[in-house]
Order: sequence, then C-alpha cells, then structure tokens
Amino acid sequence: MLPAELFKQTIDEVASRLWYLIFYFQGEPYLHPQFLDLVEYASKKGIYTATSTNAHFLNDQNARRTVESGLDRLIISLDGTTQEVYQQYRVGGKLEKVLAGTRNVIKWRKELNSSTPRIIFQFLVVRPNEHQIADAKALAQAMGVDDVWFKTAQIYDYQQGSPLIPTIDYYSRYANNGNGTFSLKNKLVNGCWKMWHSCVVTWDGKVVPCCFDKDAEYRLGDRENESFRTLWHGQKYQGFRQALLKGRDQIEMCRNCTEGTKVWG
Repeated sequence: MLPAELFKQTIDEVASRLWYLIFYFQGEPYLHPQFLDLVEYASKKGIYTATSTNAHFLNDQNARRTVESGLDRLIISLDGTTQEVYQQYRVGGKLEKVLAGTRNVIKWRKELNSSTPRIIFQFLVVRPNEHQIADAKALAQAMGVDDVWFKTAQIYDYQQGSPLIPTIDYYSRYANNGNGTFSLKNKLVNGCWKMWHSCVVTWDGKVVPCCFDKDAEYRLGDRENESFRTLWHGQKYQGFRQALLKGRDQIEMCRNCTEGTKVWG
C-alpha cells in the first residue's frame, strides 16, 4: 500500500471527484501497519471505502479499529466451509482464523452500535469448492454476516481446461467447447468503461489501467513524480485508451478480461 504521505496527497487531490475507494489489489491490506489510519482519513473525506481480506489478521484489536475507522464494506474471502476444501485454494490458510476474525468484527460492530462495515463473505467458486455453495450461505446466515457473494474465477491458460474450472457452467467465465477446449464467454468489444472511470495505484505509486494488470506491466504514470491530473490526461494514458478502442484483442492483458461477462453469481 502507498506510503501514508503519498496516499494522503493523492486523496487530497482527487477527493472532490472520488466516490468509491477500494483498499486492495494483490496483497493483504491488514499487513500495512497504517492501513486503518488511511481508511479513516479517506472516510472522513466522505469517500465510500471498501477492502477485501483473508481475515487472518482480524484479531480483537484490529476488529475494533476496523469498525472505528469508518470502513463501509469489508469483504472476507471464504472459499470453502471446511478446512480440507478451503486450503485447496487458500494454500496455507486456516479457515478457523477466517471465522474467528469475522466473529470479532461482528462483535465490535454490535458493541460500538455501528452500522458499518457491511460484512460480505466472498466465495470464489472453483471446482474443489462448488459443492459447498449452499453450506456457505448457511454459514453466513448462522454467523450474522450481511451477505455472501459467489464470484467466478479468472483462470490462466484456460484454453485446454483446468482443474479449477467449475463443472457448474453458471459459475464459470469460460465456455466448454465440447472438444476438450474452452473459450472466454464474452466477446472482446473494443472499449472498456474503466479506462475513463477508474484506475489502480500500486503500493509504490505506479498507476496502471485496472486490476487485471497484476504485475504492473502497463504503467501509465507515477504518483511520486506526477500529479494525478497530469498522468490521467497524459500521453501514456491517452495512448492506452486509443489502443484499446482500436483493438482490445491486441493487448495481452485484455484477452483474458471479463469485462462484459457476468462475474458475480
């Protein structure tokens, strides 16, 4: 996550036009020692704040601070209702830590008489856990979680199939062609609303087009050296937008993109 001062500078610059701030990309936000201070800073600016976590660091103190920070939405990755299934995707993870962290936030939300954060279980549907969809719904209800979302998974090298692609077609981003191969369900339309409405700022201040640029290969600016307004209207950003409008299938990152596909079940 951004250093605190650079984060605050960025928020100060864009706060009047920013309405939704997502505090996650590829890492675990609670590993940042000042994470909840940054949430509170943005929240006090009237910005809707959300984060996604594996919940392994939601101890009692962090749970209380989460509620006090003003965080609006807390997405907790569940991905399995038994340890055996959970660990097949969340390698090295402990389901009991997820459930304990969830209970801590629910407890402090009640004790502090707060309506936030809204707590969401996110269940990434893959073949090893697809049989636990009903169990996830029941678990969320029993614990007092506000909602449970079922999300389809992005699969790399999906063309020849993958052990992660669900057998339930509704929860798959990829169509079974019937001959052992798979294809992306949506058509690659030459355009993407995200290029004009959102972006991702990496932990070191690099600005990239969207969350599909997981390794920051398409760097369009650097908050260390440029104002957000300058890079947003800059030559690199404009060039990338033009390339996308010309041929989305010519941009490697965009070929496995789900823009236009139903991602949430």
